[in-house]
Amino acid sequence: MEKRHLDLAVALRHELHQHPELAYQELWTKERLISFLHQHSSLEVVDRGHWFYALYRPGKGRYRAGKDRPNIAFRADFDALPIDETISLPYGSRFPGVAHKCGHDGHSASLAGFALDVDEHGADKDIYFVFQHAEETVQGGFECALLMEEEHIAEVFAYHNVPGMPAHSIAVVDDIASCGSTGMIITLTGIPAHASQPEDGRNPCFAIAEIINSISALTDPAQYKGLVLCTIIRIDAGKEAFGMSASEGRLLLTIRSQFDNDLEDLKKRIQEKTREKAERYGLIYGFDFRDSVPALRNHRESAAKVRNAARRLGFSMLEAGGPARGSEDFAWYTKRTRGAMFWVGAGEGCSPIHTPEFDFNDEIIPTVVDLYRALAEEPVEPGRG
Repeated sequence: MEKRHLDLAVALRHELHQHPELAYQELWTKERLISFLHQHSSLEVVDRGHWFYALYRPGKGRYRAGKDRPNIAFRADFDALPIDETISLPYGSRFPGVAHKCGHDGHSASLAGFALDVDEHGADKDIYFVFQHAEETVQGGFECALLMEEEHIAEVFAYHNVPGMPAHSIAVVDDIASCGSTGMIITLTGIPAHASQPEDGRNPCFAIAEIINSISALTDPAQYKGLVLCTIIRIDAGKEAFGMSASEGRLLLTIRSQFDNDLEDLKKRIQEKTREKAERYGLIYGFDFRDSVPALRNHRESAAKVRNAARRLGFSMLEAGGPARGSEDFAWYTKRTRGAMFWVGAGEGCSPIHTPEFDFNDEIIPTVVDLYRALAEEPVEPGRG
């Protein structure tokens, strides 16, 4: 990666970091990325509302357009998290309670830097640079992935920075690369009563407690093909009125698994347990599901390209031990076409993502751009996987 492109990408990353925006609120972020590409490249930019993409078509230098060259795409996310910036940075977040603590500012800056490289030096195929909103709610990936079919994109790539991995090292997984997950909201409604006569009402707290106590049995590994997890997110019950027995309650869970079928099985088991407890205590029950995403499945041929490109460039190649527990809405892309997400080490001393101390390591931007360039130069088979 050329130094002048790197300098522009780093400066852009710091701007994005100063102006973090939550999912579906990324108005400034999107406009700044678009203006950056207009200012520093001749790429076509297509605004799709909450998100956009830039497009390179061969036609200058030694590259000429050819119908026999399948389209390829690269994707970056740009939403932030509801976390305070507690570390001192010259480019720190200007918005209390919101900060880029997952590295999406760096992901977008890397993709923008790669776009400048392609615009200047060319490529032998159409390349789509997809800048995606709302990754943290996983809805953004679902919406943007439609582009894979609309534009007949044959292969797509993305990366995520990983604190704890040696800086500039690369890891990729064949087949299932990260767990699928869904947010689950259980509502239980009983009958209010005076606090001195709780027997006159129906209090959901006992049912909620028993559901929680059953989680260990419901997630027994012997019942599933792969990893399953159930995390308690929030418990709500009753009101701050000491004369009243609680009559309404909510239990919020995140359930995740390595295999989509296991996720459905776990969901059904929790629902069955809830019905059992609701009937025992005479409660009305209901379910709602949010932020659902399938397991991310990397295509083997795409993952192999990542390995080969990393080794040609001399990057340290690590083999991940299995799928990541965290979910990735990039899963929606690889359901529609071939592709792979890979991991780039942010450094062993880098604080974990989703913590107040995290900050993206600018030094890995050239690593990403060089690897993207190598992947763009790989031949792409026509059709979608």
